[in-house]
Amino acid sequence: MLGLLGLFIGLMFLYSRPLYWYLVVWALCLCSLLSLTLLSSSEYTFSAYSSFVALDSLSSLLIVLSIWITILMLLASQEVYSKANKAFYFSLTVVSLLMVLCVAFSMLDAYMFYFFFESSLIPTLILILGWGYQPERNQAAMYMMMYTLGASLPLLTGLVTAVYWMDSGKMVMVHMLRSSLDSYFMYPNVVVLVFFLAFLVKLPMFPVHLWLPKAHVEAPVAGSMVLAAILLKLGGYGLIRIYQFMGFLGSYMQTVLLTVALWGGMLSSVACFRQVDLKALIAYSSVGHMSFVVAGILSDTHWGWRGSLVLMLSHGFCSSGLFALSGYCYSLLGTRSLILVKGMLTLSPTGAFWWFMFCVVNMSAPPSINLMGEIMVLTSGLFSCMMYAIPMGMMMFLSCVYSMYLYTATQHGTPSEPMNAMHGFKPLASLVMFLHLIPVKTLVISGTLISCWF
Repeated sequence: MLGLLGLFIGLMFLYSRPLYWYLVVWALCLCSLLSLTLLSSSEYTFSAYSSFVALDSLSSLLIVLSIWITILMLLASQEVYSKANKAFYFSLTVVSLLMVLCVAFSMLDAYMFYFFFESSLIPTLILILGWGYQPERNQAAMYMMMYTLGASLPLLTGLVTAVYWMDSGKMVMVHMLRSSLDSYFMYPNVVVLVFFLAFLVKLPMFPVHLWLPKAHVEAPVAGSMVLAAILLKLGGYGLIRIYQFMGFLGSYMQTVLLTVALWGGMLSSVACFRQVDLKALIAYSSVGHMSFVVAGILSDTHWGWRGSLVLMLSHGFCSSGLFALSGYCYSLLGTRSLILVKGMLTLSPTGAFWWFMFCVVNMSAPPSINLMGEIMVLTSGLFSCMMYAIPMGMMMFLSCVYSMYLYTATQHGTPSEPMNAMHGFKPLASLVMFLHLIPVKTLVISGTLISCWF
């Protein structure tokens, strides 16, 4: 599959500019069909293809999600190709990012995983700097690089130290080893923080989340979609892998991180009501949803891990769809301000319908796979401590409130002057929204199978 992507990258150099978009989209559609064969991996079995590459159900699902979201990124970014805004380099950056993510999700060696984990920042940085909207994109890119690179250096130190104590030349991320390496260290709580910090920043978890709203506001549509739908899941994937390998059972720092994640997620949900930018509001809602993912992983139960996987998949489609909607509104109106974007219900019924559907999914209303994931994580969190019911219940309630606030603020009221440019959604925009919504609604039918499979 990666070889097929490389072949099409080579063909891009041979064809003229109008064919870039069609060539890449059809290539990714073919890869998406081929990626469905990866879903045959069993729950606890790695399908090893070499000494460095192996797949299980978690890796396979995230690779399929990455390819699907990349197709939707290109469909939502047709404006880049229509305006000839460095279309070839945009296609090359998007496909390169997909290849890096697919390799990162399939790496068996921890050092190689760390390399590709950090390599994903380079195409994302190029997307923000090359196709961002405002001059503040330089500051947003600096925030993203400083937060993520600064937090990943302790992880590299921890990996090197772990290999030294194991008297081994490499560190294989085999499923469910539970080697309990914390017994080799004098301070296991520090070890937990060192190994988890890089992934908690990538998720991100409160209070190391400040880079995410800045990056989302300044990134193009494709950048916001890949940040929310895939790169945040890379943090969750790394957190699960390191937790499975290390086996940090009964650590005091684990309880501290779980508590901070839940109460911080509640605070970030409250912060959604202070936002006047559409992208910033959606970004802060992502911080709240990722707090559920952290809670499910650190609960140390298979029920919680299954719920975290379901939430990662559902959030990938839901948040990507919301960012695509905000991008379409910005392309039509030239603003994302909630003060100016109002009255869309009377001007674009189709757009109002899509806003309603994705706000309903964002608040985890049935039928959607989000609800099943939140119930599973809530149940696993209560096994850890009954007091966690307060922040988790508040997050579920606040997600309903700010989702309704987002819908009413954009659809109701008297249309402002910029809204006169609103002439409805194009068929391609509706197709992108439909392809986001279908997996969320159909996966709820097979959600029980997914949760039992992982």
